[in-house]
Amino acid sequence: MQPEQLSILHTSQAPLITVKGTHRQIGQQIGEACRNQVKHSLESARLLLDSTYTDLELTWDGAIIQSRKYIPFAQERYPQYIDELQGIAEGAGVGFDDLAVLNAMEAVTMDALHLTKCTSFAVNQSLTADGSVLVAHNEDWLPEDESDVYLVHVEAEDEPPFLAMTYGGLLPNIGMNAAGIAQCCDSVYPTDSRIGIPRVIVSRAVLGARTPAEAIRHMLIPHRAAGYNHLLAHDSGELYNVEVSARNFAILHGTDGVVVHTNHYLDPRMQTIEYEPDELIDTRVRYFRALRLIRQNSMHTVKTLQAIQRDHVNFPNSICNHADKEDYPLDREKTINALVMDLTEKVIYLAWGNPCANSYYPYYL
Repeated sequence: MQPEQLSILHTSQAPLITVKGTHRQIGQQIGEACRNQVKHSLESARLLLDSTYTDLELTWDGAIIQSRKYIPFAQERYPQYIDELQGIAEGAGVGFDDLAVLNAMEAVTMDALHLTKCTSFAVNQSLTADGSVLVAHNEDWLPEDESDVYLVHVEAEDEPPFLAMTYGGLLPNIGMNAAGIAQCCDSVYPTDSRIGIPRVIVSRAVLGARTPAEAIRHMLIPHRAAGYNHLLAHDSGELYNVEVSARNFAILHGTDGVVVHTNHYLDPRMQTIEYEPDELIDTRVRYFRALRLIRQNSMHTVKTLQAIQRDHVNFPNSICNHADKEDYPLDREKTINALVMDLTEKVIYLAWGNPCANSYYPYYL
């Protein structure tokens, strides 16, 4: 089957929402502007739990009960982001408990959503044609959430302005800020998960950081429930993969001007706590493929990174990932957007849907 047969063609660019004020006001403005996306994402999440009850044995009411165990940890450390969630709920006219499930979904389902196809990479001045710092990310997730993608330009009263991608009722966490910090998040699967601060809330905090060290301190905050790999870039050219679990971490520095990450741990110590590593084959194929494509060129541009994001080697489980309608719901995923951040010029180029079928549009910080 050809890639284009599995892709949605978007006739417009993803919406951009501009918000400003306190964290509560920011959330309210997002909720009002994206009411349809928020409500649809909740409907999709409910349907997912319904369709996977045989495996997860989890109802929506049960998910609400589980998510309530996590929220107090977030409230204690990051009350401002709970305020944002409450604001989104108010603005969109939905229940806060429902949004809490959405933002703690990975924890609530005990990582049964083994969505292992995101790809992130970055290059600094030593490998770009014009001396810019470039960061790329393919966001692979449930096909039902593709219609709910949008970008948000946020000016919080106590943080640097930032521009980020998100979808539905999720707090934004993949983007860049005016202090020169950029973050991409890739799911990883540690065995030491626990009740604590949900990963989405931890990674939202990174967008408020002013320095790389402050960003990493957020990633490693005590009482976190689990962890992502956080691909962290700074406009100085510093590049990191920060691999995180609930109780462990590894900081990998991009000493040769490049970092790549997919959905398995790279650090040997972190690999010892990885859940079922023998199943994580496709993520390794994508990792080595992306690394090879990046190393073939020492004069990268936004367009050369976009070309890598369209790659179909190992299709459909390729860097540009395509869904199969016949897949079981827990295994069904696709690239719902691809973005390249130019940290030097402070612009995000985003393709809504599979980048092989859709155009990139610029969004400026």
